[in-house]
Order: sequence, then C-alpha cells, then structure tokens
Amino acid sequence: MTYQSTAHPAHTFSLTDTLRRAGAGLRRFFAGIGHGIMTGSTAHHRYEQVQRLQAKSDAELADLGLKRDEIVHHVFKDLYYI
Repeated sequence: MTYQSTAHPAHTFSLTDTLRRAGAGLRRFFAGIGHGIMTGSTAHHRYEQVQRLQAKSDAELADLGLKRDEIVHHVFKDLYYI
C-alpha cells in the first residue's frame, strides 16, 4: 500500500519564505517598540510644556496670547480639533 502526500504544493514553504516572514515579524516588533518610545517621549515633552506654562503668571500668559484655561488646548492643538 502506498500513501499519497496530503500536503498541497501551495502549502509548502521554503526556508527562504519562512525567514522572510520571520524578518517581517521582527521588523514590525521593533517598529512597535520604536513607536512606543517616541509616543512616550512626545507625551512627556507635552506634559512638561503644560507645566511650564501653568507656572507662568496670568500677565505672562497674556503676553503670549494665552489664557490659563487655554493652555492644554494650545499644547495639544495639533492632536485634536475642537
């Protein structure tokens, strides 16, 4: 009795295909880490900017054309629309 292979030729992958998929996965993994680091860095920078503006007097804010209740909107205005 002979057995036929149940593997379909379209389902067989070469070592090159496997390595290519693994490389793509690693690239996505490290890109995600890089994106997370950049997002965290940007958020921290914005937080510090809000803190610096909050520390100013109302007169100093007026010189910058800001009111105290507009600080957060000013710092984050490029991220959302109100």
